[in-house]
Amino acid sequence: MDNVNPATGKVYSQIPRSGAADLTMAVNAAERAFPIWSGMSVNERSAILLRLAAGIEARMEEFVVAESRDNGKPEKLAAHVDIPRAVSNFHFFATAIEHFSSESHYMEHVGINFTTRRPIGIVGCISPWNLPLYLFSWKIAPALAAGNCVIAKPSEITPYTASLLGDIANEAGMPAGVLNILHGTGPEIGNEIVSHPKIKAISFTGGTATGQHIAGIAAPMFKKLSLELGGKNPTVVFPDVDIKQTVKEVFRSSFSNQGQICLCGSRIFVHQDIYEAFKTAFVDWVSSAKVSYPADPNAQIGAVVSKGHMEKILGYIALAKEEGGRVLTGGARVRLEAPYQDGYYLAPTVIEGLSNTCRTNQEEIFGPVVSILPFSEESEVLAMANGTKYGLAASVWTKDLNVAHRMADRLEMGIVWVNSWLIRDLRTPFGGMKDSGVGREGGWEALRFFTEPKNIFIKYE
Repeated sequence: MDNVNPATGKVYSQIPRSGAADLTMAVNAAERAFPIWSGMSVNERSAILLRLAAGIEARMEEFVVAESRDNGKPEKLAAHVDIPRAVSNFHFFATAIEHFSSESHYMEHVGINFTTRRPIGIVGCISPWNLPLYLFSWKIAPALAAGNCVIAKPSEITPYTASLLGDIANEAGMPAGVLNILHGTGPEIGNEIVSHPKIKAISFTGGTATGQHIAGIAAPMFKKLSLELGGKNPTVVFPDVDIKQTVKEVFRSSFSNQGQICLCGSRIFVHQDIYEAFKTAFVDWVSSAKVSYPADPNAQIGAVVSKGHMEKILGYIALAKEEGGRVLTGGARVRLEAPYQDGYYLAPTVIEGLSNTCRTNQEEIFGPVVSILPFSEESEVLAMANGTKYGLAASVWTKDLNVAHRMADRLEMGIVWVNSWLIRDLRTPFGGMKDSGVGREGGWEALRFFTEPKNIFIKYE
């Protein structure tokens, strides 16, 4: 399969197009490896995962360039977020498994119940293209730490760093068959992984429609499922904020990674008392953001991931205009000078005048496009913020602690940030409500997902 560099629009490599025969080989390899890997001590598995983390870190620059070239994001973003977080994921779960414990329940004069947790066996991990190695490792690391063998599929749009990870795993001394990386499309190899009877659990991050399709296959087979899906996240700005500072933070929460993060806020609700002042400052800030090629150290916005995705985003901008929206800044493709003239660049876009119920404000665009809407009352903005089928994340900006607590408690979201965005503690649960997913990832939640609990009762004589 051709692999396209979004920054240039040109094919720069080819990747395998895995199919059923490749999956059979991977499953057979995993079956041979499982007794070896699960039979190792926790400390032995931890040591291999720590060497894997160190191996990525030792080749940091290579991974940064590979991630940027595959995805179109600025290299400085990959260097500060994507690859360091992948290192942290492996390091965190390599050490967390050493402290993972189960419960016991003493029954006075009767006996004791205790719980063991054992690896499931062979598990499938399917990750998206927006944060390729970051989210690939987020799934693989806890699965491996818990003693499972993994069959993993990165997105066919961004496969490069997953391939490099396979090299690092071999160098770290991971036994053959423990980690099996298959490349290819969702309809081909993705479906094969989900439907294979020997793969007992599926962890998937991606679009809600794809998650629904996966659940339709896996649920009747009684596989364990973790689905981290889409979002239409609200950003709520109250009138007591420092406008200048909040504008900078809201810009970051809206347009990081070209808006291609499931946690980005795409609906910005601003209190009517500061609406005009905030809007003016925000539009000025967005319009001055530099759209440039990924290696440009001053790039704030890079290329979106593919031509098809660019066209989808432009389609939503056209829809917003049909729905009565006014483009305050952006709204068009950006053409850079050679050799980037065919790259998939879009100007960050702010749209005003849309109702909260229109398609533009209800459907996930997943790009550098936000809408801005005024509100007057706390109850009003709470209803609008909760008024979609999604419930992934929200950010609330206020100096009033009472408002912050009320909003955080009543927002129907799996994650709420107050006066911040994308602050992540790897120990905390990650995931959404409603159509944003099933289950939670991160910390003990991930290790519990990738293990099976067994209750054992010992009777006292």
